[in-house]
Amino acid sequence: MHAHWRQAGLLLAVLAGVASGARADEVSDLRALITRGDLPAALARAELAVAAQPRDAQLRFLRGVVLMDLGRDAEALDAFTRLTQEHPDLPDPYNNIGLLQARAGQPEAALAALQEALRCDPGHRTARANLGQVHLVLAVKSWDRLARTGPMDPALHRKLEAARALLAPQPLPATAPPTAR
Repeated sequence: MHAHWRQAGLLLAVLAGVASGARADEVSDLRALITRGDLPAALARAELAVAAQPRDAQLRFLRGVVLMDLGRDAEALDAFTRLTQEHPDLPDPYNNIGLLQARAGQPEAALAALQEALRCDPGHRTARANLGQVHLVLAVKSWDRLARTGPMDPALHRKLEAARALLAPQPLPATAPPTAR
């Protein structure tokens, strides 16, 4: 999958209500490190914070986001999976599980995780956007299988090419504005 997929990462209004012990400055400092891209420092800070407050869902989620951003996908997947086991009604961990599974080339598993995020919060815009991306990947996969069996209808072939173009990585502008994660 592509890096421009949306992560719920820092948009955690739901988690803010669950995070019982996280000091606001600790979470704020951690978010600032992530936003600046200082991922090694963010991970070190997150590890210390989670060790001090192991039940804090918000800190644990942010730790998972840092792991994901560092490309340590197996560890991030484990962190988000544990959160879903302890807090099954939080959509953001399911969304990021979906992103990790999509990144690993498992669109069917990503589909299930994103649907679970939307079960938790039907209005979760990030999960809805990511679900659309997964549906597009699955459509291309299905149409590719069809193309291998013989000639395709020209209209369907145009749809396949358009879907592939939509999935192609887009170059970022030279000065990209900051985006919500």
